[in-house]
Amino acid sequence: MDTRRARNRHTRRVALALGCVLVSLAHAQPYPAKPLRLIVPFPPGGGNDILARAVGQRLAASIGQQVIVDNRGGAGGIVGGQIAATSDPNGYTLFLGSLGSLAHNPALRVNNPYDPPRDFAAVSLLATSAFILVAHPSAPATVKELLAVARAKPGALNYASAGAGSSQHLTGELFKYTAGVNFTHVAYKGSAPAITELIAGQVQIMFSTMPPPLPHVKSGKLRALGVTSPQRTRIVPDIPTIIEAGVPGFQIENWQGIVVPAKTPAPIVETLHREIAKLLAHPSMVTLLGAQGLDAAGGSPAAFDKLIRTEIDKWRKLAQAANIRIE
Repeated sequence: MDTRRARNRHTRRVALALGCVLVSLAHAQPYPAKPLRLIVPFPPGGGNDILARAVGQRLAASIGQQVIVDNRGGAGGIVGGQIAATSDPNGYTLFLGSLGSLAHNPALRVNNPYDPPRDFAAVSLLATSAFILVAHPSAPATVKELLAVARAKPGALNYASAGAGSSQHLTGELFKYTAGVNFTHVAYKGSAPAITELIAGQVQIMFSTMPPPLPHVKSGKLRALGVTSPQRTRIVPDIPTIIEAGVPGFQIENWQGIVVPAKTPAPIVETLHREIAKLLAHPSMVTLLGAQGLDAAGGSPAAFDKLIRTEIDKWRKLAQAANIRIE
């Protein structure tokens, strides 16, 4: 009798547990079941923000959930990067990383609070592009003239960036090292205020991502001196490369991509990758990116992870050679 009662109690417990599982499954919703947050580590108005909003709008239409762009600027991308790296790995926090936030920061900063290969899972490379060297109309009109002034008056010319340690800053520092000249760095809190001050003549030059300064170049408020890609770009084909303009061996390509916190479940990473691949392949997205001076990229999560690791290693070596270190 005792054995039978024990068996019945065990059967009831199993039935209760199974019932709870079934209820839980019945209420479970497929991913995504709520809005996603896309963290951009720079203020609104810059190239990363423009790309994030284009991707977020199309991703939202594809997955049926809102994608909220969350601008968390500060410290050259570190503030937003740290927030993203420490967010719950549940697929609802995405990070728009770039050459600056995913390679420059960990390679050059003394105490960078996150390590991309450890703290993030790569989802997809989004786009690649050249930087463009733009100048106030009062500055020298060509790269050769600019270098001549820099050699005659070291430190007299200022260059702007989106912040200490940003990709614009590091591009400027590598330009100084490669050309053997000296400019004074002026850091701003994002690309938009830097370009505003450049237009006002408070600084003379800036290496910028392609989209933000182009309207000002077309209006004559700024002058384009060169692009950092190995070949001229289709968006401004009349602008020479920096190599053509007189600095042999100087080339850098910017890139942006989506990562999520490490330990995000693989099926969620695959879902995000699949949806992003679809939107990047759509002709309207290719056209939109092209108009901004960006080339749609894509590729597997593994390929993007390899790019991040390769870039970190490359910039660490360059930093040692050029003695560049960001506190």
